[in-house]
Amino acid sequence: MHTNSLALWGMLLFWPALGAAQTAAPPLAPGQRPSGPAAPNPTAQGYTGASTALPAITVTAPRALEAQPTDSASERRVSGETLNTRPISRPGEMLEAVPGLIVSQHSGEGKANQYFLRGMNLDHGTDLAIWLDGMPINMRTHGHGQGYADLNFLIPELVDQMVIKKGPYYAEESDFASAGSLRLSYANRLENAVVVATGGSFGYWRSLAAGSMAAGYGTLTAAGEIVTYNGPWQVGDDLKKFNGFLRYAEGDTANGLAITALAYTNSWHSTDQIPARAVADGSLGRYGAVDQTDGGDAQRYSLSMRWSRSDERTASKVEAYGICSTMNLYNNFTYFLDDPVNGDQFQQTDKRMILGVNASHLMRHSLAGFASETTVGTQIRFDNIGVGLLNTQQRTPFNTVRYDQVTETSAAIYARNTLQWTDWLRSILGVRGDWFTGSVASDTAANSGNVSAFLASPKASLIFGPFDKTEFFVNAGLGYHSNDLRGATITVDPGDKTTPVASVPLLVRSRGAEVGVRTQAIKGLDSALAVFVLDFDSELLFVGDAGTTEASRPSRRIGVEWTNQYRPVPWALLDLDLAYTQARFTNSDPAGDFIPGAPSFIASAGITLGADTGWFGAVRWRYFGTRPLIEDASVQSSPTSIINARLGYVFDSGLKLQVDAFNLLNTQASQIDYYYTSRLPNEGPDGVADRHFHPVEPLAVRFTMAKAF
Repeated sequence: MHTNSLALWGMLLFWPALGAAQTAAPPLAPGQRPSGPAAPNPTAQGYTGASTALPAITVTAPRALEAQPTDSASERRVSGETLNTRPISRPGEMLEAVPGLIVSQHSGEGKANQYFLRGMNLDHGTDLAIWLDGMPINMRTHGHGQGYADLNFLIPELVDQMVIKKGPYYAEESDFASAGSLRLSYANRLENAVVVATGGSFGYWRSLAAGSMAAGYGTLTAAGEIVTYNGPWQVGDDLKKFNGFLRYAEGDTANGLAITALAYTNSWHSTDQIPARAVADGSLGRYGAVDQTDGGDAQRYSLSMRWSRSDERTASKVEAYGICSTMNLYNNFTYFLDDPVNGDQFQQTDKRMILGVNASHLMRHSLAGFASETTVGTQIRFDNIGVGLLNTQQRTPFNTVRYDQVTETSAAIYARNTLQWTDWLRSILGVRGDWFTGSVASDTAANSGNVSAFLASPKASLIFGPFDKTEFFVNAGLGYHSNDLRGATITVDPGDKTTPVASVPLLVRSRGAEVGVRTQAIKGLDSALAVFVLDFDSELLFVGDAGTTEASRPSRRIGVEWTNQYRPVPWALLDLDLAYTQARFTNSDPAGDFIPGAPSFIASAGITLGADTGWFGAVRWRYFGTRPLIEDASVQSSPTSIINARLGYVFDSGLKLQVDAFNLLNTQASQIDYYYTSRLPNEGPDGVADRHFHPVEPLAVRFTMAKAF
């Protein structure tokens, strides 16, 4: 009853604004200020009205965080130019431009990265929504984990922009967005055709060719990428990745059409986390593997469309997409604990088709004499999924734990209104309603079923300023993440088919608030401070490794983020980001109230130098603080501190030579740490509780030669 009431009040709240849009006096042009209350800038809604910026294939002076209006102190827009000045060893690390975000990898270069943000171990994407050109990257009811977000198909040179939003304060952001939402977009065209070749340590090789040409009334852009890699592991990754991109575009992001086809295929071996005790006694090398047959393969194919129209009064946008993807993962985390004869390796399979559409309409109008903007929108997504869990030995299946055919549909409507009360005060009120429904056809009939759920989520923000190029923000809202649909219909353990198991809610509520300040009062400096709180009713999880559900306890995170970018001269950019979070369970339990894997302190800093031609370079430091590995914090991970660097030269002819060094100081540290029980061949049947870690790769150097035409 309460959520339905919120939805009703939201409709009543925005109805006057919708009516006023039809009767108001002609609105102000974008950017024009009235003599009375100021008009909100339409770029805050994501409509720039300008041509899509072009990524710098050759290095140009990096732009700082774009000085566009934002709705919170933690919101950012980062250009593709800036993103591509960062030395990264894998595509997902591009996301570490997000202040306070750590991107790690613990199981081969084809598996989705593991993410950490705002005191959360986000696993492979739960509570961090990632989008590319309107297509969701997070996978619902996935074979490996809810919210699985694989970005290994990303081609960094094509990225035009990344929009960063944190917290459940945005009506347009949906599933998995409680900690944050990242919206990446590819460029509509490239200034120059480019050929790139990179080779380096541990058998790394990458080749890329990309370019644009006139076609019909628009531009046709194509790119192809091949990557191979072994890594420092005793059993090489044997990575083989192929990537393709094709886009036809007319106009720009405000008035235009873009049709995009993507193709990606990848296969790899993986060295998973290993037990510290085996490394300590010398029976296993630091870069060794217990099960040498772990690995996987993945494929992704998509076709998407974006259409937009805008004028001084309105802006409309429609995005539609179809995605086909498959994944097979082979992992063995406990070795011989459950099956001393065949071992504990298992296969997780996921094959799906996704269809979806996003549509929004923005209206600029006057409301009670105040300049106003109202946006209404809808988001619809359908997943048809075949998902399974099998016991395997050396990748050969010998038992099916469970296999399910799942259909899952979500439909949402949302509205938000921005009202400029004075030159120094604007408010944003929003509400969204999300409806989920789905069915599970399981190989265990007792676990089949249908389930539906609805949540209404109001949002509100106040922005004070600017005062001497300084703004103050207050934000609050309700959000959610979806749970694995199999967890909502389960009744018995799929292992023995008889033990009763409690189901969990399909949608899990989150609540968040933030206060912050952002200033550009000092010439060249963009600085922001945000203090936030984020609550979850319960951190409910479907445990894909076991095929069962696990409902954890309610939690709260309180944190602070300080973000700084300073440009003393046009060819230099300095940045420093600090984030501290206290993460705790909020109910009483003898086990303790620490949340395993939750980082408390994350920091990064960098210096980026370069102009259009000549020398360029970058040095970046990344600090990943300690994490409790069990609830009483008696076992903790060690911190990780890594330095990466880049140096290169751009000739007037368009030739670029570049060298990147990763883990410059050759630090011995962990990408990830866990604490659990495993059993090696010479150990007793109960196994040994131990820290398991995946090491950071040692010093690696990569050389790049690129030519723009």
